[in-house]
Amino acid sequence: MPFTDMPRSELVKYAPDLPWPEDLEEFWSATLADNRALVETPVIKRIDTGLTVVDSFDVTFSGFGGHPIRAWLHLPAKVDEPLAAVVVYAGYGGGRGLPLDVSVYTLAGYGCLHMDTRGQGSAWTVGDTPDPVGAAPTHPGFMTKGILDPHAYYYRRVYTDAVLAVEAVRRLPMVRPDRVAVAGGSQGGGISLAVAALLPDVWAAIVDFPFLCDFRRATEIADCDPYLEIVRYLKIHRDHVAAVFSTLAYFDAAALATLARAPALFSCGLMDRITPPSTVYAAFNRYGGDKEMIEYPFNDHEGGGGFQHLRQLRWLASLM
Repeated sequence: MPFTDMPRSELVKYAPDLPWPEDLEEFWSATLADNRALVETPVIKRIDTGLTVVDSFDVTFSGFGGHPIRAWLHLPAKVDEPLAAVVVYAGYGGGRGLPLDVSVYTLAGYGCLHMDTRGQGSAWTVGDTPDPVGAAPTHPGFMTKGILDPHAYYYRRVYTDAVLAVEAVRRLPMVRPDRVAVAGGSQGGGISLAVAALLPDVWAAIVDFPFLCDFRRATEIADCDPYLEIVRYLKIHRDHVAAVFSTLAYFDAAALATLARAPALFSCGLMDRITPPSTVYAAFNRYGGDKEMIEYPFNDHEGGGGFQHLRQLRWLASLM
């Protein structure tokens, strides 16, 4: 998308008035309360990866509906005191990966939990967590699962899993509960925004080219999946437009971002065809806490890559 979204002068000011259901906050407070009541103690098993500088653990914690959600926990080896930690959410189609997929956060001295995304994990990294909840007829993919009812929508389960992942990490003796950040790119960035909104006391949010933002505009201008899953669904279900966008209003991370309070570091590729830059700025400009945006003018959905990782580590260190 070579600079065809908006002129940059408009992009940096773009803060749309997004739909806000009257019961949005009640919807989420009730969802989280109902599912917190089902939480059990996480199961943590140390595993041998052959790595000598990282201690790794196979973690299972309670997600939405009490469903078991898998994750990897990586810690710097031979550290005895509780650590600051980062909960990382996967991009669309990915899972927690293999136990050797260690994040730069752990190499920099942080604990790191890599959460599986239920039902995903077969597109570019592997996953181990099924989604046992059924749904009405959908377009292939995850974007339209249960899309006619916010209570049945797929991302209600995913956002709840993501919140409960942070709360599970906070209970671990090897982690500082007041120093748990959230991070991710694309889908993981959108999930990080949602968690920062639903848990305003998270330590920090690292949000790279977030997906799940400004749904109406995204479906009108994006020319790549996954937003086009919704477009193709509506091409068939012509009578579902109002119901679809009514449901999506409960999950728009750009709208939820107004509730967030943690400091946040964003990034955006200005030639991104998957998460159009205006939808990223919709979230950034509405974000309720201190924030910083890093732009990569000539990059698509790969964003800043290693250049951004360097900035993230320096930024997190500045918050300590």
